[in-house]
Amino acid sequence: MNPKVMIILGSLSDLNIAQKSIDILETLSIPYSLKVASAHRTHEKVKKLVIEASNNGVEVFIGIAGLAAHLPGSIAAYTHKPVIGVPVDVKLGGLDALYSSAQMPFPAPVATVGIDRGDNGAILAGQIIGITDEKVRKRVSELRKSYQDKVEKDEKKLISKISGEYFQKDFIPDYNEITEVEPVTDKVFKESVETKDSPLVSVVPGSYSDIEEAKKIAIVLDRLNISYDINVISPIRYPDKFHKYIEDMENVKLFIAVSGLSAHVAGSVVALSEKPVIGVPCAVELNGMDSLLSMSNMPPGVPVATVGIGNGRNAGVLAGEILGISDPEIEINLKRLKYKTADL
Repeated sequence: MNPKVMIILGSLSDLNIAQKSIDILETLSIPYSLKVASAHRTHEKVKKLVIEASNNGVEVFIGIAGLAAHLPGSIAAYTHKPVIGVPVDVKLGGLDALYSSAQMPFPAPVATVGIDRGDNGAILAGQIIGITDEKVRKRVSELRKSYQDKVEKDEKKLISKISGEYFQKDFIPDYNEITEVEPVTDKVFKESVETKDSPLVSVVPGSYSDIEEAKKIAIVLDRLNISYDINVISPIRYPDKFHKYIEDMENVKLFIAVSGLSAHVAGSVVALSEKPVIGVPCAVELNGMDSLLSMSNMPPGVPVATVGIGNGRNAGVLAGEILGISDPEIEINLKRLKYKTADL
């Protein structure tokens, strides 16, 4: 049985973070391989591992490294398969590793998850593989449900410990069953490729100020011949419309969320869907750091594959890498784009 996921550690000291990935992959019953290789000290080993693994059935790479964390980027240099980066907190709270992983140049994206979030890296890998593997998709769904159940159990445990005289213990007892109003959502753009089927990708800018970044994504998706839908909608200003739109996009393969500030677009999408979510942070204030951190540092169970600030083109490439696993035409277009250094 060839592995579908290859985990590469930059150092043995990263094993405790890798163990989080291992535990998730075991839960999801996804075959995996584990290697230790340094982007700087054993560069040729990284190159050989990645090329041979890509040619022998590995569908997703997980690179785990701290400090300058060039390992995920080095992996991305030698494959057209999706690369997930897990930054590790060694110095500077892990921010150095986070920036090195996320801020990759075009066309070599790294789907960066939160600092020390080896679990989310593996869940993201499961979501990617689950696009074409129904059994894995079901196991990812069950795993996500277990995180939800934990929250409910924690609430009950907390409430049982509170004995204040004025504490209203049974206030709104059935709130988990409340449903939202479902208004009609206006579409801003049509699909780029006319087809009877649903678009493969949904691009969700949080505001009209994010449209320019969404256009960069669209250019790459068009180049790869990937159908998509774009809708400008804010989960904060129009939460009901946002919820309805995500439900309407139930047949897409993945989402790309685009937003500046801490607009929570990516987090809102991943809360409502079990499909892979790519996040594109935009620089509105604080040079985009607020958006980058709010997208990447998600809690366990709800990963966002975050690319660099203002790098919508890499989000388009990453979508191509994910969809190209099972679509030969997209894979051919992707190889042409990545390896011919196309100037878009």
